[in-house]
Amino acid sequence: MRVSLCTITFRHHLLSIEEIAGWARDHGFDGIELWGAHALNLAGQPGRNAEWLAGFGLTVPMVSHYLPLEADPATLRQMAVNLCGHARHWGARKIRIFAGNRASAATSIEDRRKIVARLREMSAIAEAHDLLLLVETHPNTLADTGTSTLRLIDEVRHPAFKINFDVLHVWEGGDDPVAMHRALRPHIRHYHLKNVASRDALDVFEPANVYSAAGRREAMTPLFAGAFDYARLFVELSGDMTADASLEWFGADCFDVLSRDRQQLAGAIIDTAPLRRSANF
Repeated sequence: MRVSLCTITFRHHLLSIEEIAGWARDHGFDGIELWGAHALNLAGQPGRNAEWLAGFGLTVPMVSHYLPLEADPATLRQMAVNLCGHARHWGARKIRIFAGNRASAATSIEDRRKIVARLREMSAIAEAHDLLLLVETHPNTLADTGTSTLRLIDEVRHPAFKINFDVLHVWEGGDDPVAMHRALRPHIRHYHLKNVASRDALDVFEPANVYSAAGRREAMTPLFAGAFDYARLFVELSGDMTADASLEWFGADCFDVLSRDRQQLAGAIIDTAPLRRSANF
């Protein structure tokens, strides 16, 4: 598994991309998942790009952003093209967005058709830029449950349309992440990994709380200290050297938590790796 950190972790910090890259390199990360807002703001520094980041031994696997699917079609297309340009600048192969901003159960048939059509068009734009369009399994979107996510894949029906599998949000939606992972695996191209103290504290990940500098952080836990037990999922992922994952940490003590989680994640993947037998001839 290739593991990245997310620059959104440092949304309230005075850190440069150089400082983040140097720290990521020194603590065993393989890449940096670039928050779309940061990609846009770094556009004024053209020397900061994929080649520059490769000097740290790092890549950008994915640029994570928010495309307003309800926007004017021409505006949305231009935003998508711009986002693809930023992704290509950093050598990313994936862009991540959300499948609307309303729960699947609260979305009318007509509104769902509109969102599906927009996602198909965004997928075509991504494909034209040699990219994949990933939607995240997330509350209050059309990918908020396993049933709706599988239906969405069938509705969009585009080869560039894939899934960012946010494990905790799948659990939040009421599905068994391991069972859902098996169902979605052919379509998964990235994983978000985070944890929470208890199920009744999941509201700490609501956007308004996450983005607020004064938001609650106490229930956000290190990956192996929360309510969801990742052991079963890591058995599923053991030995998969093509898997891309990001430690999505929104809480305090960023460097300590990310460093510890990265080390423990490496150990967990090794511990669950299948035994390989060799024979001498």
